[in-house]
Amino acid sequence: MDLQQLEKSTVRKVTLRLIPFLFLCFAISILDRVNIGFAALRMNEDLGFSEAVYGFGAGIFFLGYFLLEVPGSAMMSKIGARRWISRIMVSWGIIAVIMAFIQTPIQFYIVRFLLGVAEASFYPCMVHYLSGFYQSKHHAKAIAGFMIAIPAANAIGSPLSTFLLQIEWFGLSGWQWLFILEAIPAVILGIICYFYLTDRIEDAKWLTGAEKTWLLDVTRKEALEKQKVKKPTFLEVLRDKDVLILALGYFFWMFGYYGINMFLPTISRGLTESTGWSLQSIGWLLGFMYLCAMIVMYLVGKSSDKHNERKFHVAGCLTISAIAMIASVYVADFSLMGAFALLTISLCGAFGAYSPFWAIPPSFLTGAAAGGAIALINSIGNLGGFFGPYFVGFINDMTGSHNLGLTVLGISMIISATIIVFLVKQSGKSYKVSPGRPLDHPKSTKTG
Repeated sequence: MDLQQLEKSTVRKVTLRLIPFLFLCFAISILDRVNIGFAALRMNEDLGFSEAVYGFGAGIFFLGYFLLEVPGSAMMSKIGARRWISRIMVSWGIIAVIMAFIQTPIQFYIVRFLLGVAEASFYPCMVHYLSGFYQSKHHAKAIAGFMIAIPAANAIGSPLSTFLLQIEWFGLSGWQWLFILEAIPAVILGIICYFYLTDRIEDAKWLTGAEKTWLLDVTRKEALEKQKVKKPTFLEVLRDKDVLILALGYFFWMFGYYGINMFLPTISRGLTESTGWSLQSIGWLLGFMYLCAMIVMYLVGKSSDKHNERKFHVAGCLTISAIAMIASVYVADFSLMGAFALLTISLCGAFGAYSPFWAIPPSFLTGAAAGGAIALINSIGNLGGFFGPYFVGFINDMTGSHNLGLTVLGISMIISATIIVFLVKQSGKSYKVSPGRPLDHPKSTKTG
């Protein structure tokens, strides 16, 4: 078997073994994170929560996430991704079930905060884990492979959640069953994860000896090449300028993204009140919107790898998303379907930016430093997930309209795109590594 065939065979096996399982795990995490938006359609009325109370509770998840993200990633580096991911999934599944039994705003805030604490470092652990099994040139497609779970979870979860909202069993309301039934799979998958994943290439019994040798060779050589350019420790990378700039851009992006994502079911219900659409119809409509986003996310990741370019793919997607979001505010006054079409485009842009963005950090960092960088970027960025929903809820209570909130969310994403284009210097370009041959040393990992 020649090197080209060996590479193709190995990458295919790694992808088939890891991506579907991590996709499923991530889909459950997203479902448990955002199903609060659908629960709010009934929960807020049952418990007497205002939009400001809901927005703060939805966002406080990310405050817990922020506080434990970096320490959690450091722990993962010590005990291994397999054990840490398993622990995360079991604990967040248990806490998500408790959400079904909250009665007061304080209980709501505490449980949502603890859910963020439990899930902290889950995403960076998976990105870092995958980076150990792939060359940089395959990162965007690999990351897109499991990150498609974000729109996929919403596409499936939207009609599922609206269906669950309408059931009442054993004295529990639909929104309570929504939390319970969508949390149980996290516990089950967390237990399976402990036995299914392997922490190192050397332990992968599902690869042949030749495939292990090839993969170890190319990943180690590529890691050494990255270290020639930049070799910070886990703690040093937390002060790295390139990493902090990426974190800042991600913050403004998440401010806009989660601001609309957490309130999209509420916004959709408001837009469709004049048509008399049923709750289930809204669920199917939102499912279709996220399905479109899933397709765009895959295509953007594929394009990013094909053209070996990251930051302009990210900025382009975010700009399109922002323009469509702001335009939807004005189009809604005379065209309901036009507003939904623009919100769909906005979702597609926001999701499309994910895979090329997260292919940047592993392209110039390796080992524990890469894990620390991903954790810090995700941690600071997801603070936007706290402020975005809270801001929208507060503005909605003050004005009685989503228009101003959506406009500010769009502006936030334009700021993110500007930061990515003008301040991010790392290109995210891959290194060319051939086993048994000298490394093709890149002139620079920086773009001019």
